[in-house]
Amino acid sequence: MPVTLPETIVRRRCAALIPYARNARTHSDQQVAQIAASIREFGFTNPVLIDEEDGIIAGHGRVLAAHLLGLDEVPCIVLAHLTPTQRRAYVLADNKLALNAGWDLEMLSLEIGELGEAGFDLSLTGFDEFELGELFAERTQGRTDPDDAPEPPAHPVAEPGDLWVLGRHRLLCGDSTVATDVERVLGGVAPHLMVTDPPYGVNYDPASVRETPANTVDVFLASAAPLARDSGCPPNRVNR
Repeated sequence: MPVTLPETIVRRRCAALIPYARNARTHSDQQVAQIAASIREFGFTNPVLIDEEDGIIAGHGRVLAAHLLGLDEVPCIVLAHLTPTQRRAYVLADNKLALNAGWDLEMLSLEIGELGEAGFDLSLTGFDEFELGELFAERTQGRTDPDDAPEPPAHPVAEPGDLWVLGRHRLLCGDSTVATDVERVLGGVAPHLMVTDPPYGVNYDPASVRETPANTVDVFLASAAPLARDSGCPPNRVNR
């Protein structure tokens, strides 16, 4: 099958372009602002792909950015050779195929680093501050053995048998191989999902809790205080 190459680029008024009603790709206000900043910096380098009736096939985000910039017209390529089914498929493929690419992190670090040294606004590359920080984060081995376990405190916050209620969550200091502990932390609720062998998540059946105590919900043996702080709700200790 011969490959179709576009022969011309046409201009269309932004107001005349019709978004695809079933477009599955979303564009947040922040991302549209990023596209607009890119167009302002580099120009409208990527034409909008449309059908013969000015329906948008690819480029919804660019059209939104054009509206944000106050542009009256945008460059377009009319894909007249596509069938209706092909048009629908390409709406998905145009987005998904780009997502399937990866990064050469060594080369990316080199390029981003040199652009930063040149004083270029790195936000225009699409990478946010967190991503840039991760890219240039100094990797260390740490100061302690990751397998070292700290000594238990002399006066632990939680003791065996303590049941903590953290908002909608329940945390029991107990033994996951003891059926009565599992029943107590569940509080009569049948779980929809169990992770009984983290991090692997062996496929155990929740119905087997009473028959096979070893195959039960993990009950974390930990102090409830740090979890309570992280959850944002005050812990409530239920009497043993």
